[in-house]
Amino acid sequence: MIDMDMKRWRAGRRRLVCLLLLALLGTATSATASERTAAAAPQTAVTTAAAHAARPADPAATARWGDRRLDEVSFLTTHNAFTNYEDSRWSSVNQAESVRGQLEGGVRGLSLDTHWYERSTWLCVISFGSDCYASDVYLCHGECKTFAGITYALPRQSFHGTLQTVVDFLAANPQEVVTVFLEDYVSADQLGQSLGRVRGLQEMTFRPDQWNVRQNGWPKVADLVTSGKRLLIFSDRSDREQLGVMYDRSWTVSNFWSLGDLGNDLSCVTRWADVPLDRQEPGFRRLFTMSHHRNVPTVLTAALDNGTKLRDRIAGQCRSATGGREPNFVSVDFHRRSDGSGHTPASIVAELNASP
Repeated sequence: MIDMDMKRWRAGRRRLVCLLLLALLGTATSATASERTAAAAPQTAVTTAAAHAARPADPAATARWGDRRLDEVSFLTTHNAFTNYEDSRWSSVNQAESVRGQLEGGVRGLSLDTHWYERSTWLCVISFGSDCYASDVYLCHGECKTFAGITYALPRQSFHGTLQTVVDFLAANPQEVVTVFLEDYVSADQLGQSLGRVRGLQEMTFRPDQWNVRQNGWPKVADLVTSGKRLLIFSDRSDREQLGVMYDRSWTVSNFWSLGDLGNDLSCVTRWADVPLDRQEPGFRRLFTMSHHRNVPTVLTAALDNGTKLRDRIAGQCRSATGGREPNFVSVDFHRRSDGSGHTPASIVAELNASP
């Protein structure tokens, strides 16, 4: 009986040792597989970029854009695109048309201000139910509860709703490229949650980090169109590139935004002291955002500023300040207004794009 028990004990011990060895082997195999996956992850972006670049351009895209790279094209851009007479009841505006109307009118760059609004029962009560909005990221021109019509407007414009308008426009216009500039007052988590609610956004967002732009330069616009990556998003905050939102000071140069109260400050000086307008980097050229608007926008002053003054400023001040290059984004107030000279922001941008 003792011998039988001893045999059973030895057999059980062998089984236990075998099980332990199998467990250890499984753990090592899993770890090796995880290491392989982790090692392959950075290559995915590189492979994706190479695959996009290798695809033959859509003939319609080539006909529309030719061989020009993104940094060789100019886009009409609207300053504070969300403050307009059509999307909400703003009393002080920078544009006359809705965001959708601006896009349909040829605008391809939009500047938006993102703020967090915390739901207010008080505002809901005193507005008799017209301001009962959920906590979310909204487009405000200052604090989202201070002055109705000036720092915010009703109906409140959600960021994700406005970005959905952009994505829907791009889906309906497959040859177009749009850029969104954010003056950003929300956290990365808040912005990420808002972005996550925009249908079709991820498939359409262009990420220069995944296309190795710093090593290879900007792609041809026709290649962007062919790939479907036709939406660029910039922010003045640096902690959200993992969301596909680029930090503007890493990818662009920009002049100081104001023409002054009287509209007579035509100098073209950098907005950021550490990023000169003529900055040179090996193999990479930043996009140039040119702002051309006053401290306080009006239809009358925009008409004075948006014609010959804009055209001459590009040629006389900004071209020399940037080392001989044209602006990629020409940002104005009331983009349809001009001085009657025959030069409008849209025609000036078209002229820039027609240059060899």
